[in-house]
Amino acid sequence: MNRVRIMNLRKLTLMSDINHGVLFSLFAKNRLILAIVGFIFLGSVIQSDAQTRLIGERSAYTQYFLSPYLLNPGATGQNEYSQVLANYRNAWSAFPGSPKTITVGYEGPIGNRIGIGLIGLTDSFASLNTSKGALSLSYTIETPDNKIGVGLSGEYIQHKLDGDVLVNNPFILNSDPEILATLDGSSYFDATIGVYGVYKSKIIYGVAFPSLVSQKVSGPDGDAAASELGFIANVGYRMEMPEKDLIIEPSIYAKKLMLVPFHVDVNIKADFLGESLTTGLTYSVGAEERLGFLIGTRMSNFSFHYSYNMSFHEFQQYNNGSHELGLRLRLMPYSSNTPQ
Repeated sequence: MNRVRIMNLRKLTLMSDINHGVLFSLFAKNRLILAIVGFIFLGSVIQSDAQTRLIGERSAYTQYFLSPYLLNPGATGQNEYSQVLANYRNAWSAFPGSPKTITVGYEGPIGNRIGIGLIGLTDSFASLNTSKGALSLSYTIETPDNKIGVGLSGEYIQHKLDGDVLVNNPFILNSDPEILATLDGSSYFDATIGVYGVYKSKIIYGVAFPSLVSQKVSGPDGDAAASELGFIANVGYRMEMPEKDLIIEPSIYAKKLMLVPFHVDVNIKADFLGESLTTGLTYSVGAEERLGFLIGTRMSNFSFHYSYNMSFHEFQQYNNGSHELGLRLRLMPYSSNTPQ
């Protein structure tokens, strides 16, 4: 295989959902797109090393501002109730081999100041499969004006190729020992730290440093790569209008992740009738311009949200956009005075 060509394309293939559309728009007019993309992904796995992430797991969500602990461990357990999450996302729906991500999670307080979170994730993108398990712990300090949590998460991540990639693929030599080795996958351990707070119950702020520590656990040998310091920073404002039974919350999330260009999400969320109805809008700028819509409802302790995203890039005409479904269940509150 042409390893020089693979390395030149590597930064395109190792991007998160925010710039997947950019990658495919380069090849959208090529009739051999699926074969080429499969070849590129195979080359990316073979060239992977101790610090390389094959997908940007933390930017695979649209509804992250509904469950900020998915991005920032400092937000874990800050509510007085526990929460169970189930989330499904299909990016570029109707396009063959499009990314599909399933996430289940739990987070809540286990003491006056301590919170715990669990996340399990599976992601499939063409022939690349990724699994992740994460455990996060946080410590929250509360004053009359400020509530701030400091969190740490440990993550075990595994990337594997689907064995079907070897079937009837003219670009792959089935007997290549490096290819066979990648079928067993590569695994990594990551550590992330984050700070997340609320000032005067109105100003929401936070910063997380994903994969601040990253160590390869198993997989094909490779040379170590230079690690990039990434971050996810956010600020928002909560405006309550009791006379209209309305809460409006604009927010901005700025993200710089490993091998992913800097980008910003501008969000606005509105809750009506005591959160019985939720609507939202997201506009992303940077690596890709895209627009997202959110609608959801809450019935007692159960909530359901649906999101749709569309890109302003050329590749949008080759798919039906991105869809995301989120289910959340609030459990018994830790504190007896939790508002119902």
